[in-house]
Amino acid sequence: MSSLKSNAPQAKKIPHTLLTHGDEREDNYYWLRDKEKAETIAYLEEENAYHKDFMQVTEDLQETLFEEIKGRIKEDDQSVPYQKHGYWYYIRYNKGQEHPLYCRKKGSLQGEEEILINANIEAAKHSFYQIGGLSISPNNQWLAYGVDTLSRRIYTIHFKNLESGEVLTREIKETTGSCTWSADSSYVFYTTKDETLRPNKVFRHHFGSKTEGTFEDLEVFHEEDSTFVCSVYKSKSEDFILIGSYSTLSNEFRFIKSNQPESDFSIIQPRKQDLEYMVAHFGEYWYIRTNYQQADNFKLMRCPIYKSLCENWEEVIPHREEIFLEGIELFRNYLVIEERKEGLTKIRVKRWDGSLDYYLDFGSETYTAGCGINPDFDSENLRYSYSSLTSPNAVMEINMGTQEKQLLKQQEVVGGYDENLYQSERIWADGHDGTKIPMSLVYRKDCFKKEQPQKTLLYAYGSYGHTIEPNFSSTRLSLLDRGFIFVIAHVRGGQYLGRKWYEDGKMLQKRNTFYDYIACAEHLIKEKYTSPKLLCGLGGSAGGLLIGAVINLKPELFHAMIAAVPFVDVVTTMLDESIPLTTGEYDEWGNPNNEEYYQYMKSYSPYDNVKAQDYPALLITTGLHDSQVQYWEPAKWCAKLRETKTDSNPLLLYTNMETGHGGASGRFEALRETAMEYAFLIHLLNEEA
Repeated sequence: MSSLKSNAPQAKKIPHTLLTHGDEREDNYYWLRDKEKAETIAYLEEENAYHKDFMQVTEDLQETLFEEIKGRIKEDDQSVPYQKHGYWYYIRYNKGQEHPLYCRKKGSLQGEEEILINANIEAAKHSFYQIGGLSISPNNQWLAYGVDTLSRRIYTIHFKNLESGEVLTREIKETTGSCTWSADSSYVFYTTKDETLRPNKVFRHHFGSKTEGTFEDLEVFHEEDSTFVCSVYKSKSEDFILIGSYSTLSNEFRFIKSNQPESDFSIIQPRKQDLEYMVAHFGEYWYIRTNYQQADNFKLMRCPIYKSLCENWEEVIPHREEIFLEGIELFRNYLVIEERKEGLTKIRVKRWDGSLDYYLDFGSETYTAGCGINPDFDSENLRYSYSSLTSPNAVMEINMGTQEKQLLKQQEVVGGYDENLYQSERIWADGHDGTKIPMSLVYRKDCFKKEQPQKTLLYAYGSYGHTIEPNFSSTRLSLLDRGFIFVIAHVRGGQYLGRKWYEDGKMLQKRNTFYDYIACAEHLIKEKYTSPKLLCGLGGSAGGLLIGAVINLKPELFHAMIAAVPFVDVVTTMLDESIPLTTGEYDEWGNPNNEEYYQYMKSYSPYDNVKAQDYPALLITTGLHDSQVQYWEPAKWCAKLRETKTDSNPLLLYTNMETGHGGASGRFEALRETAMEYAFLIHLLNEEA
């Protein structure tokens, strides 16, 4: 590997000084931001060629892994149907096809199938094709759906007549993709994005006015605060259309009756700094999940529809220090509550009249459970999902009255899968400040030898309060069957252990996220699950920031790392309000226009802290059209690392020139990148062995 660095692409250096708060930062690769320049594309293509050349020796392994992973997926699969407005809806796949068919049957599952959309037909015309936000009109006659052909999550809404099959030439561009119908099916409400891709306006489209030609829609809401985004949707009861405004630390909702689409929206509770609330409708009340009055783990309140200010809120479920209230599901006769205690999700069922109150029993050390699709307000049945690191995902249904359970579907692993061959555990590391950091891990029993270090992949995310659940992955079996231990580090910044777990891993506490990951790595090494020569890391997006920060701090702990679409140029991005999503992130990372936050961000920003030291082998991936983490962040990071690092370990940058943040749009096409990432790790660890 000694010639790797000398043969690698070398991005040219063009001095560029960034001055903030009197502090100068030199950014010699700032020029890579301009993708209209031929030099930028040429550099990305040169890196792709270098990546391809290095990975050439793994081509057979990549193909083996791809076929292996693909081979476990049931190609002619179908989702569990759900019922709404007299129809059963489901998604299915045809064997050999990349994209889904959206279908329904009238009356019963024995009825004739109606294909709403066959995404494969249109996808064949585009290098990227994704459908989002399907919405059926209440009269069952029209389908509205969003289409993204660029992978920047900017959708054009189309309309299809479900009686004639005609797709109208009328379309609504530059939207979030989803929309909601008025009760009489004559109006559609939808959200558009501004130039930074922030959802900021809600419009009302008079669908009944014209079927073709030009039309002018009415703006009904404009979210002017650049730190907020907005959406429009219908309550589960379908009685109300709501507009939600969201920032990291506060929310605001307004509503109209769905049968009065031309009326003015009324605010439920005006926004207040640090007041978070979500609303659901039942009867004469709004049910409100909120952190009102320092309820850090949230509580459930209710208030009359038209007396909705917070002074009218009354308690339904109190705040509890040890239990995080994650969400609710409302039925006519039941309240279903999703809670998290000591990292595990609990589902609680309460009858409104108080005659029943119980928890579903899952009986496992580490697992994932949650409510599924439950659109029928009058149903006596609750649909929920369950899986673990060793148990394929199961869709269950329970009669909430009799508590009789039924398995509706369990994920099929084609070729057979024996759960008894695998073992999952939950272990705890000692954090730098004495905090216990949980990890969920899984391995194949016959490959595992106690206190004999093994190949290990340590994964984490750790931002936005997003909890990485310990659920099943058939893809992951390709690593487990080759002797890998797969570990999820439930680091601070997620909400695995409640709201405080999130608060302690954001803003001026962000470094805890990186220290927690390091503590998990050190624990795995100390307890001889693995060793620095066998330990690899993986993180994507904000998890890629985690990978970048960690290898600046403790590169010697890891043999190889993968940073997927990594957010690594934190300071420069957060100072640039023209970049998509930046202003809405201030409550997550801080606003660097404030010097205290600027200096803190700079202290951990991966790009700003690259230094002359040995780094692990590193594979960096990105998409040219990424709207969430712009391609230039990983590109600049790669260039600076290659210039500065002192080792000869592989450093690869792969840019998918046709996709964005989520990668390829087809269900099998995306697996090729997974196979490539796995092959990178397997090849390097086999070389080490």
